[in-house]
Order: sequence, then structure tokens, then C-alpha cells
Amino acid sequence: QVQLVESGGGLVQAGGSLRLSCAASGRTFSSATMGWFRQAPGKEREFVASITWSGGTTYSADSVKGRFTISRDNAKNTVYLQMNSLKPEDTAVYYCTAGPITRPSSWGQGTQVTVSS
Repeated sequence: QVQLVESGGGLVQAGGSLRLSCAASGRTFSSATMGWFRQAPGKEREFVASITWSGGTTYSADSVKGRFTISRDNAKNTVYLQMNSLKPEDTAVYYCTAGPITRPSSWGQGTQVTVSS
């Protein structure tokens, strides 16, 4: 199993940028699909983006396409989420995951992102 620790969240004004990082430990990181989910207050958790083990294939939710970019560095056991042109509706707790996106096997503790208008 992969252990995950997110960082990089914070408070930013609308239109700003943040970069989330997810440090992973565990031998299976380099072979795992990695993803990001988010959960806003009062809403269900939703998929944000994912990346295959090789980094060759990425998927993003329609709500973040063109603004968010997922990437990974297998040598550093880290996955990133670059978030640009942030909107107040992007405010949520962001979670890093490992494993199939339909049923991740590991979740991080989450990092808060707050976008002010």
C-alpha cells in the first residue's frame, strides 16, 4: 500500500495559482495510477485529475480542464497538481489518491485550498 501526504494548499485570490504536491512512500508508487479528488463543504467528493504510472495519459474533470495540470516525478515519488486561474468554486479539501480511480486503494489526509473572490 502507498502512504500519501499532501502539501501546498492555502488561501489565494481568484485568478491566482497554487501547486499541490503529494509525497508518496511505498514500493508500488511508480506503478500506480495517481489522482486528485476534492470535496467542497456540503458537497460530495469529486474527481479532479489522474495520471497513469508512466505519466503518458492524464484525465481531468471538465470543470478544471485548461486550468489544472497533473504531473508526476517517479524518481521523487511525488505527484503534482498545478492549479491556475483559480475560482472561488475551486475551494475544497484536495485529496491525493493512489490506485484505480474508480476505487483508490490509498488516500492522503487532504489539504485545504481556499479561493477568495
